[in-house]
Order: sequence, then C-alpha cells, then structure tokens
Amino acid sequence: MQIAALVSGGVDSSVTIPLLREQGYNPVIFYIRIGMEDEPGYVDCPAEEDIEITTYIARKYGCRMEIVDLQKEYWDRVVAYTIDAVKKGLTPNPDVMCNRLIKFGSFEDRFGKQFDKVSTGHYARVIENDKGFFLGTAADPVKDQTYFLARITYPQLSKLMFPVGGLVKSEVRSIAENMRLPSAHRPDSQGICFLGKINYNDFIRRYAGEKEGIIIELETGKILGKHKGFWFHTIGQRKGLGLSHGPWFVVKKDTNENIVYVSNGYDPLSQYQMKIVLDDLQSIHPETGFTDGQFIRFKIRHQPNFNSGRLSIRDNRVAIISDEPVSGVAPGQFGVLYHPTEAVCFGSGVIGHDPIAT
Repeated sequence: MQIAALVSGGVDSSVTIPLLREQGYNPVIFYIRIGMEDEPGYVDCPAEEDIEITTYIARKYGCRMEIVDLQKEYWDRVVAYTIDAVKKGLTPNPDVMCNRLIKFGSFEDRFGKQFDKVSTGHYARVIENDKGFFLGTAADPVKDQTYFLARITYPQLSKLMFPVGGLVKSEVRSIAENMRLPSAHRPDSQGICFLGKINYNDFIRRYAGEKEGIIIELETGKILGKHKGFWFHTIGQRKGLGLSHGPWFVVKKDTNENIVYVSNGYDPLSQYQMKIVLDDLQSIHPETGFTDGQFIRFKIRHQPNFNSGRLSIRDNRVAIISDEPVSGVAPGQFGVLYHPTEAVCFGSGVIGHDPIAT
C-alpha cells in the first residue's frame, strides 16, 4: 500500500512516521508550504525549522520526502474565503477549510493518483464497517479535532489514516521522547497557521481597512465607545474592546450600520441562544440523512465537551434546538453534528443568522 504522510514538523504528525513504520508501511513524507512568506509585512513563520525537523525524521526512518508548495492554492481558496467572510461580519474558520480544500483537496488533486492512503497527525479516527467509512472522534477528548474535519467529503475520508487518533497526547509525547524525535517537547501551534507571527487584526486591517463605528450596550442602548470596524470583532469576544467597568462581551453586530453591541458581566443572558440556524448542511457519509426532530450532539467551536439537542427542519431551513442555552454563537463558524450516543461525526453546517433572534 502506498501512503502519503503529511508531516508539519509538530509532534503529532512526526509520531505518525514511526507508528506507520511499525505497521510495515514505508510512507512518502510530504511537507506542505502554505505560509505567506511573499506577502508584505510577513514575519518569519517557523517553516525552516519545520522542514529541518521533517527532513530529520525522513532520514531517521528511511522515507522519501518532498516539499509541496500550495501557497497560491491556499491564498486563492482559504485566505480569500477568510477575508470575504470577515468583510461580511462573519467569523470564518480557515483551519476547517484548509483541511477540505488544501490538505485533502489541492494535495489530492496533485498527488492523489499515486497513493492509496493519506496519513496525518489529526486526533480523529476512521471507522470502517460494512456500511463504509465514518469519521470517529479521538481517544483524547481534549485534543479531538473532528470539529476541524467535519467539512471533508466522503471520498477524502475514505483515503485518510489518523495514526495518533487512538492515543492521548501524553502517549504521543512519550513515543516522541522514546524515539528521540526533535519535536518531542515542541509546543502545540497556536493561532492561524498561514499568518505566521502576523497579528490577526493587522492582517484584517490590511485587506478590510478601518471604518469608525460605535459600541452600544444592547440592553440600554447607551453608547459606550467607538471601534475601528465591525470586522475586527466577533461574537463572544471579551478582550480588545477598550471599555472600562467590564467584562464586556460582543453579543451582536449590525453590519449595515457598523455598530457593535455588547453586554456587561461574566455571564450576560444576551450571550446565550437556544436556536442555532445552520446553512449549507453537509453530511460526510452519503447515506447519512437529517430529519426533523432528530436527536444529536453538537459543537459550535473546537472544545472537548458536546452540547445536546435536536434538529428542526422547517421550510428548508435547518436549525439546532439546544437542550440548554449556548453562548458565543457566531455566524460564519461551523455547527458540527455528532451521533447522540456513538463516537461518530455526521457532518456540519455554517452557522447563520436567526431572523427572530436578531
């Protein structure tokens, strides 16, 4: 079996190589370049260190290695999506789209015919039975990354391997230490990888500009201050508002009038919703259907815990009706659906605006 192993230089993807070798495979290692080195103001991303570590691992385990430049594809498909969503006042998730469009999209388009399987360091599992392939959650609930994988297609899933999906993070670190891998104690990456060390607001400012608007307390209508554009703020945000007597949370945005609405307190009622509208609902397995009243578990962000609820399908609009109020529901993010009792991810929809709530 021919296996392409996507290795970034981090500990998780690094450990996949000795695990695959133990199973008798001889994977070809690919390091994918998606950074923005050619963009003005770009501050060095650890690409050189990543490549150095990945090259070391390839030599240690006798694997062929290739560096693949997908920067243009990433810019055209993922960065453009991010900028467009931000300008509309939405909260994008570049990591979700990168998995579908780049790691398992553009890469597959270029190299797919050469390999039977593609291996990555994601914390997830592929469940195979007589009904086909299913996306399963990882053994480590804190590190589980099915939220970021919920937008992949069934053909993509059918080719994937997640060697660390059955391990917890401490076990992965232990393997890296025992194998004396240079990434053993490397900290997990934070933030959006294509930005490198660029400040997120600086990136948004470069492509969306600034436009002064007002900050209003939702409950009283009182003007509390000013902001430099609604696109710098997301639902649930607490830091960076510049308001005293906090904490203040962003609870709503008026994109037409460029107004940011906030509520005060650590747990303001206006932060919570029971109904979460989903647009463009997609299932991963072709035989997975969604029905009105269907019980599900769900996540609206990457987190270890599930929320529970049921689906409401009315006039071709799909919504999650949560069993309990949920905070920080941000349009543009993804609502990811899971089986109510089994460790299976069904698919996802894009969180939309609830016309009643707004």
